[in-house]
Parts: sequence; C-alpha cells; structure tokens
Amino acid sequence: MRTVASLLAGLLVVSWITISCAATQCPPTEPDEVGPFYKPNAPVRSKVGTGYVLSGTVRSTTDCRPIPNARIEFWQAAPGGHYDDAHRATVLADAAGKYRLQTHPPPPYMTRPPHIHILVEAPGFQRLITQHYPAKKSEKAVFDLVLVPAK
Repeated sequence: MRTVASLLAGLLVVSWITISCAATQCPPTEPDEVGPFYKPNAPVRSKVGTGYVLSGTVRSTTDCRPIPNARIEFWQAAPGGHYDDAHRATVLADAAGKYRLQTHPPPPYMTRPPHIHILVEAPGFQRLITQHYPAKKSEKAVFDLVLVPAK
C-alpha cells in the first residue's frame, strides 16, 4: 500500500511540474508584414468604429507575465476598402498588460482577407509587427500579443 501511495505522490509531483512548465511557455506572436499603409504616431484612442472588439493581453515569452503600458498601434482599411486616418489608433496597455480596441469589422480589399495591422512596442522587448485576421462574421476576438525580450 505504501508503494502505491508513493507512486501516486510521485505522479502528482511530475504532473504538477509538467503543468507548471507548460503554463509558463508562451510562444511569441507570429510577425507579419507591415504593409504599405503604415503611418507612425496614430492618435491615442480606443475606438475607431463599431461592430468588432479586439482585446487581449501583452505578454513576455520568458514567463508569460503581462507587460504593462505597452504601446500598441492599429491600422486597418475603412469599410469602403481604403486606408485613412480615421481607422488608425494607438492604445496603451494597462498595468495588467490588457488592451481593447473597438472598431468595425475590417473589410477585404483587393486580394487580401479582412485584417487589422498591429505594431507593439515596450521597453526591454523587441518590436512586434503582426496582423489579426478575424473569423468570419465574428464580433469580437481575444488576441494576446507575446513579445520577445530585447537582446
């Protein structure tokens, strides 16, 4: 009986270690192209339309911890399929690394699927340029932005 209890205790410890290690592994967000319509210094605002909400947490690949006060720039095509200043925004992540952008569902244009461009900067981390591709007919998405520490 003692052997069975010892084996179970050992399995619990190994399981706990495996779960703990898996929980701290955060693969970096895949980079994507900046595209031809990036314009720096988008105005600070969290709303550029209605009908779609993109939110998430900015995190570190090192330990998945939230990165507070990251600067996130968004730009996307307007409903008519063209880029303009009204569809650009800078959002600052809060102290818990959380961000939220309210916008309209991005339209497809030319041969591109609907997408939102994202540029993320935080002190001590590499800059990330990526894109979010909303699911069809969705009204919201959670998209964590996982950054790599600077070298």
